Amino acid sequence: MGSSPFRRLLHWGPIAVLCIIKLITWAMVHLIGMWWPPHESIPAALHAATFLSLAVSTLYFFLQSLLEGPGFVPLGWRPDNELDIMKLQYCTTCRGYKAPRSHHCRQCGYCVMKMDHHCPWINCCVGHSNHGYFTLFLISAVLGCLHASIVLSICVYHAINRVWYLHNGTGQEPIVYLTLTTLLLTLLAVGMAVGVVLAVGTLLYLQIRGILRNRTTIEDWIMEKAVSRREEQGLPAFVLPYDLGWRCNLHFLLHSHRYDGLHWPLRLGCHQYDLTMEQIAQKQEKRQRSRLFVAAEQYGGQWVPLRRPRAALAAPCSAEPRLQLRPGDLVRATRQRRHWLFGELVVNEARGPRGWFPSAVAVPADTRANMLARAADHQHQHQHQHQQEHAKPD
Repeated sequence: MGSSPFRRLLHWGPIAVLCIIKLITWAMVHLIGMWWPPHESIPAALHAATFLSLAVSTLYFFLQSLLEGPGFVPLGWRPDNELDIMKLQYCTTCRGYKAPRSHHCRQCGYCVMKMDHHCPWINCCVGHSNHGYFTLFLISAVLGCLHASIVLSICVYHAINRVWYLHNGTGQEPIVYLTLTTLLLTLLAVGMAVGVVLAVGTLLYLQIRGILRNRTTIEDWIMEKAVSRREEQGLPAFVLPYDLGWRCNLHFLLHSHRYDGLHWPLRLGCHQYDLTMEQIAQKQEKRQRSRLFVAAEQYGGQWVPLRRPRAALAAPCSAEPRLQLRPGDLVRATRQRRHWLFGELVVNEARGPRGWFPSAVAVPADTRANMLARAADHQHQHQHQHQQEHAKPD
């Protein structure tokens, strides 16, 4: 199910990661041999072995998280108890019900078990089956790049000040030689390493925080909305049924292969479908707060609509699709950003495709109805006046 594991490698994300690993590893191997040769002492050998171990583990866990995949809900899945159907959401694409903690991914094309997010760097989702590998990949990458950024910066400093060390050094300082090409490549490697430490380090922090609370990124959003929704309505606070304490949560991640991804251990007093029922309630309220719009002109789904400069400059930074519209299409908008709306196409009172579209190409349905009503009244008055003029005797 899903794309072939090896076909996932043929994507800009995995190719970019492999190139970054190769560049940083090449720079470290090339410069360590001059700055602290591993064959000269045991500490130098251990130092080189430490970096190579981090590089190999980064590559291994990256490939494992990519090739293993997130794990998908079986097509046409139904709960064991038919009465539980009312507590679940139905996926029209997979033609089955969404298991607890699962969500449909448009990029993967399937419902993903315990979906955390879709990661373009591994060209698939982070989910039940590969969450542990992905976390270890992040840890290895951050530690390896932190090590590399420090060592490469020192080596570049020695290379730039090579002449001074040759004339004024004590003979104990290492001499690092770099050509223009290797200097530029090394500076690029330093920039990549520092960027990984900052960006991936932030992601690692968010992942560890979620793991200790046994929440995915999507479940964090659901919990935030549950807090505000229940406070507004005066309802009891929502309790995540899967949070068993940080020790059990960490144990669960390390032994996730023992679970099928469809059923989960629960807190005392909680039910298997508590989270899905809360999500259904949130979607119902979101639908009630939505507003109907009518497309006033055609929109072809361009990600950057050049004919509308304001919308082009404020285009949403999101992988969510754009919604193609024709004049007269009815759209139920649920989100709004500057110069953009997000909604779903209403097709015979059923749910249609969803996506972003410029707010300037549509008008509120009630405004449209009022405009049509006024136009009809004006036309009716004009016709009535015209008939009266013709009815007057000559």
